[in-house]
Amino acid sequence: MRVLAEVHARDGYPVNWPDQPGEWLSRGPLLGSWVAEVEGGVVGHVSLSQGGEGDLAPTLWSERNGATRGMTAVVSRLFVAPRARGHRIGALLIGQAEEEARRRGLHPVLDVVASDTAAAALYERLGWKLMATVEQQWSPHQTVAVRCYAAPS
Repeated sequence: MRVLAEVHARDGYPVNWPDQPGEWLSRGPLLGSWVAEVEGGVVGHVSLSQGGEGDLAPTLWSERNGATRGMTAVVSRLFVAPRARGHRIGALLIGQAEEEARRRGLHPVLDVVASDTAAAALYERLGWKLMATVEQQWSPHQTVAVRCYAAPS
C-alpha cells in the first residue's frame, strides 16, 4: 500500500483513492497478480482479471473480433514506484500479465484514464493498439475520458 500511496501522491493514480486500498488491489475475479521487487522491497504491481462492470475494453475488443467478452483478460492495477522508474519494470509487469492471459487462451486488454499520458505512452511503446477513447460516468458528478487498448495479436 505504501508504493501505491507514493504513486497516488505523485501521479494521481488511482484517480479516486480507495477507502480500502488492499481490497481495491485484489477486487474482482482475479486471474493473477504480480509484484516486482528490488533489493527485497516491492516497487511495482499488476493484476490480471476477467472483465468486470465498468471495463470497456473487453466489449470493444469482442465486438471488433466477433468474440465474447469472456475471451479477454483485463490488465489492471499497474503501478511502479517513482524511485524505480526507467528500468523497464512496468514493461516486465505488463509482459507477465500478457503472458498469463495468452497461456489461458485469452486476449489481454486494458482501460486507462486519458489523462494518464505516461501510461498510455508505455502501452503504445509496447505495441498495444488504441481501440477508442470514450467518456465514462464514474459517479453522478464525475465523467472521465478512458482510453481502451488491446495487446498486439
